[in-house]
Parts: sequence; structure tokens; C-alpha cells
Amino acid sequence: MSKEMGLLLAGSADMGITLDTESTEKFQKYLEMLTDWNTRINLTAITDPEEIVVQHFLDSLSLLTTGLIKKDAAVLDMGTGAGFPGMPLKIAVPEIGLTLVDSVSKKVNFLNELITALGLEKARALHGRAEDLGRQKSMRESYDIVVSRAVAELRVLLEYTLPFVRTGGWCIFNKGPGALDEIKAAGRAATVLGGGELSCIAVSVPMSEKTHNLVMIRKERPTPEKYPRPAGKPKKDPL
Repeated sequence: MSKEMGLLLAGSADMGITLDTESTEKFQKYLEMLTDWNTRINLTAITDPEEIVVQHFLDSLSLLTTGLIKKDAAVLDMGTGAGFPGMPLKIAVPEIGLTLVDSVSKKVNFLNELITALGLEKARALHGRAEDLGRQKSMRESYDIVVSRAVAELRVLLEYTLPFVRTGGWCIFNKGPGALDEIKAAGRAATVLGGGELSCIAVSVPMSEKTHNLVMIRKERPTPEKYPRPAGKPKKDPL
């Protein structure tokens, strides 16, 4: 076993997450492909393999500590980049259905190659913008869980994501130290878009001094048809 996978297993165990041999092998392949592709296209600014394990893999797996991601869940990762947090969740919990969305086609190409290389079922990567895909009947209000990391300010992110969530489903966002201020500013957006009360828990990332926040919101009512607004509007004029 590589030093990196030993780190992954130890960090996962610290969070109460058990990874079997097959999952560990897939994480190793993920690490190798990410490192290789990153020499040709910009997938991540973090290049040290051990830091990738901590700052990407373990950081992503921390979402499992919420207890909200069930084995049969349909999960959407909005603005996934190189597959975070969605792909580590899929590797750890193979039973979930996973849709990865990003607006950069080169990243989507990488993700589809990765899905094939890892032999993942019920997984796909799509090229598109939240404002466009959120109006498609095949995707709108179709997911149990929508996750997102480092995509936008919370008011904007809610408009990007809540239209995809079925009533009774959840959004879970990785957020930094300003999470509580963003929550205070996002109350109106949450209400308008059909969400309930925003909540936040602090999570310590194993093997790191980093503490981040997981912001969660339950979808309580259907999102009005006018949302999401056309491309660029949510960011330019947040609710």
C-alpha cells in the first residue's frame, strides 16, 4: 500500500468511515490520473500527492459525517472541477447515483475518462451551467442531495443548486471561515427558492490543521419556475 493510501485510510477512520480494498484501489487510481492530467490541464493547484489526499479526498469525505447521504441517494455535484466532493463520495459509497456538473469542458472530459477507468456505474459528468441545466425537466427537482465546494457565495449558490433538489432533499456545501456571515445574508434567498433554515457544523479535516464548515439546507417547497434566472444573473444580482 502506498503512503498516500495509508494516510487516506487513517484519516477516514478518524471520521468513522471505513474504506474497503476496492475503494482504496480506486482512490489510488484517482490520485494517479489526477496527477497525470494536471500536468496538461489545470485541474487543481494542489500538486503534492499527500496534500491531495488530505485537502481533496478527506475534505470531500467529511460530508459523510452529516449522515444525510444514504446509499440509494441521487447526488448532484455542482461546479465539481476535478470531481470534488462528488467523486470521493461515490468511491466510498458506490451505491449512490452521481451526476457531476462543470462549465469547463476539459474538466468534464477528465471526469468521464475517470468514471470509465474506475468502472463506476450510475455516474456521469455533464458540461453545462447551473442556470441552464436547472431549467431542464429531466434534472429539475430530481436529486436527493446536491453538494458543492468553493463555487460561489451562498446567496448565489442557493440559486444554482436548490432548483435541482426534490422536496425533502438537502443541499450540503463545503464553506470556509466566513460561512456564518454568508448564512446571515442568505435567509431571503433560501426562503424564495423553497429552502428551510440554513444550518452549519464545523468539521476538522483529519491530518490537517484545517477546519471547515458544512452548510446544510433542506428543501421544503418547490422552487418557483422563474428560478434559476438566466446565466450570469444570479451572480450579478444575488437574491
